[in-house]
Amino acid sequence: MSYIHLTIEKRSQIEVLRKEGYSVRRIASLIGVHHSTVARELNRVEGEYSAIKAQQLAISKFANKGRPTKLTPQLAALIESRLQQTWSPEEIVGAELVGALSFKTIYSWIHRGFLAVTEKVFRGKGKKPGTQEKRGRFNVKKTIKDRPKEVENRKTFGHWELDTMVSSRGQSKGGLATFVERKTRFYVAMKMDDRTKDSMFLAISSLYNTLTSKLLKTFTVDRGKEFACFEQVETEFGIPMYFADAYAAWQRGSNENSNGLLREFFPKKTDLAKVTLDKLTEALVLINNRPRKCLGFKTPFDMFKHGIKKLI
Repeated sequence: MSYIHLTIEKRSQIEVLRKEGYSVRRIASLIGVHHSTVARELNRVEGEYSAIKAQQLAISKFANKGRPTKLTPQLAALIESRLQQTWSPEEIVGAELVGALSFKTIYSWIHRGFLAVTEKVFRGKGKKPGTQEKRGRFNVKKTIKDRPKEVENRKTFGHWELDTMVSSRGQSKGGLATFVERKTRFYVAMKMDDRTKDSMFLAISSLYNTLTSKLLKTFTVDRGKEFACFEQVETEFGIPMYFADAYAAWQRGSNENSNGLLREFFPKKTDLAKVTLDKLTEALVLINNRPRKCLGFKTPFDMFKHGIKKLI
């Protein structure tokens, strides 16, 4: 007789017949299974046989069938903790598990249900190619072609990319001014009342007053109307502002990528005016403490601190 997986009904029959004093072979004959199946079933449960307890053990065993031996409780706890901090599997391996396993293995464990992932996060999508700027035009003074070569190679500290994040159409005008330092990928975001040049100038002024001119050498921006404040910025703070080509988001790739990370916390339909300062700060702390592959799996926060120390 071939092996038969026991159901809860058959386990209930085993429990009743066993309590009635029937032998293993007699129980097997009555419920239509091999006597070794009944014997193994009785041996799995400590003490008096219980159909419910036996079923729970079977379900638990099935759930863990094929569970990788590398995934110890300690390793699972570490990975789940980092995932909760919004690290990607590649960042987890690169920063803490080099040589221990592949980041693809972590993805596999997630998909197979071996790791507890309570919430999916999705990056916000950027502008679609060909999207037209509808907030007016102005004459720029310096283009990205005029920008010093040292900015391009990312070897010099203090060069920043700027952008804005806005709420969806139909929501409030409030948004965020975002800044990323090109060498360290250190990311800053500030609340704006609206997407005007005056609001952007206030945000830049706040950044300047916080970091001082030593840490702010150049700005690279897109051609959005909010950056029409460039002459005021250059006059009052002495920071040259360079404009990327139209529809060339890759020329400000660090900022675009960082905005995508922030969108994991505040998706497209979020009314950014309602985002509290505490929530924004919490998101920025998590982003700046994520190890980055482009930084050799160091964090932007640590790299930024190192950059500051070298200037002091």
